[in-house]
Amino acid sequence: MRYLALLVLAALLASTASPILAQQQLLSDPEIYEKDHFKERCGTVEYGPDFVKRQDINNDTLVDVVINEGDFTCDGQVGPDCTEDGCPHNFYLRVKEGGYFMIATAVIYGYDFVQRFGNMVLVMQMHPRFCERTDSAPCVTTVRVRGTKFLTISRK
Repeated sequence: MRYLALLVLAALLASTASPILAQQQLLSDPEIYEKDHFKERCGTVEYGPDFVKRQDINNDTLVDVVINEGDFTCDGQVGPDCTEDGCPHNFYLRVKEGGYFMIATAVIYGYDFVQRFGNMVLVMQMHPRFCERTDSAPCVTTVRVRGTKFLTISRK
């Protein structure tokens, strides 16, 4: 059920989350929701400093949440759902009515938010196959999060 919102990255970047919002119940705090999930799944859980990041990711002045599943330990295993493609990152948007909803889950190596032309953009490092490459250099995809849409700016 938790991974119902899991989208293929290509579809993630091309789709809107409006239908997802209509189907999801708003969460009061994604960090509590995620930690409760892992407490049920794991006997012993430890969270690193990068497990949760709170910042505005869609330029609406509301503080959103990104969960990095690569920065927690479950029964001694760091990032148990991480693969050669990277680790799952869950992106939650805050709505002005109160609460959060998950806009996307992406399996990536990492990400940065950088300001470009006055707007924050998401720069994701991911497996080279997402850029249709076979070399070993990570694919770098830059997206702008506008409202509830991920809009691809560039892919290298």
